[in-house]
Amino acid sequence: MTVVATLIVGVLLVVGVTLLYQAVRHTVFEELRTRGVLAVSDVSMIVRGGDPHGVLPVQDADFSLLQVVDERGRVIASSDAMRGRPALDVPVPAVPDRPVARTLHVPGVAADVYVVSERVRGPAGLRTVHAGAPITELTRNKNFFVAALAAAVLLATAAVAWIVATAVRRALRPVREMRGELADITGGDTDRRVTVPDPVDEVSDLARAVNVTLGRLEDVVVRQRGFVADVSHELRSPLAGLRAQLEVALEHPEDEDWPSVARAALGEADRLQGIVTDLLILAKLSAGVPAERERVDLGTLAAAEAARRVRRVPVEVEAAEGIVVLADRDHMVRLLTNLLDNAERHAASLVRVTAAAEDGEAVVVVADDGAGIPPEDRERVFWRFHRLAEGRRRDRGGTGLGLTISRDIAQSHGGTLVAADGGGARLILRLPLAPAPESGR
Repeated sequence: MTVVATLIVGVLLVVGVTLLYQAVRHTVFEELRTRGVLAVSDVSMIVRGGDPHGVLPVQDADFSLLQVVDERGRVIASSDAMRGRPALDVPVPAVPDRPVARTLHVPGVAADVYVVSERVRGPAGLRTVHAGAPITELTRNKNFFVAALAAAVLLATAAVAWIVATAVRRALRPVREMRGELADITGGDTDRRVTVPDPVDEVSDLARAVNVTLGRLEDVVVRQRGFVADVSHELRSPLAGLRAQLEVALEHPEDEDWPSVARAALGEADRLQGIVTDLLILAKLSAGVPAERERVDLGTLAAAEAARRVRRVPVEVEAAEGIVVLADRDHMVRLLTNLLDNAERHAASLVRVTAAAEDGEAVVVVADDGAGIPPEDRERVFWRFHRLAEGRRRDRGGTGLGLTISRDIAQSHGGTLVAADGGGARLILRLPLAPAPESGR
């Protein structure tokens, strides 16, 4: 930023001082032209009134170099300063009575000479009148003026570079502090945040955004640690039970009923397989693994899942037609199966499923007539490996991941899954309805 700003300002300054020099030079020469035209006019009046010879009077002290030249190029009259000098080496003006100005070097004169020439008709014929002024001041001060302008450009450019560099360094100081604070944050310092500087500007907005990101990372780390702890605990129990059963059986192998031992081991293996399967599903959902989505009729799918196998209690399904969502069919099957299994586990005599469209959403309600979920536990039932006392009593082999997976599936499809008031447990699934298919497709 400093280099770019300095280059831009440097170019602008160079252009500016060049224009200034040209303006000053133009002003000086315009003034010389005005005075030169007056000086040559005075001499031209003399030529028109007669044919002057000898010394010409000087009216303007600066325009002291005066000459009158005939058609043959001979000097017939001049001022004292030009006495004895040859005619000025200036082209004869092409149009009479029209002054022409030019700058030239005159031998014997230290500075350049500004000459105004005019062709005049007098009694003796055409005469060329020259009036010249040495450009002493401009010539003498030209080098100093150019050097002063160059020095001003260099000093101004250096000042701009210092100001911009200081301003940028000061503006980026909070960013350097944030960089240092972020570098100090390690895996064990997830609760730390960066300092939000004053005043409110883009840098403070950046700091707040960084803090929001750190908060999300902290939440992910906390959930990951809790998940690892829960997984290790849940996997340890069936593994320990399986190992204990096998060790006891091997202590007295001749006294064991090995088919019973195998059946018990198979039960523990099934439980382990269920936990691992659920964990893989959770891992894919958490990682956001993309899944192919299609148009799925939730009402039809809910009725099919309810009738797919015989359950402990009857399941009533009341589903409207055309409750279509864009979803992964396998995920929807898993979600509905989890809700139906949970309702069957806690129902006393009936499970009721309804599917309808409300305000652009597909709403599926799975309710049972069991003991219900206490208000304080309606969010906890969606925690990983969290099982209420009644659930553990009714099904000791469950993993405690069914409702967790169901909510994650709902959220991955842009929907929600909550527990609500009701006579028993009442779980409400909401998903966005699929847009109507375009005509011709």
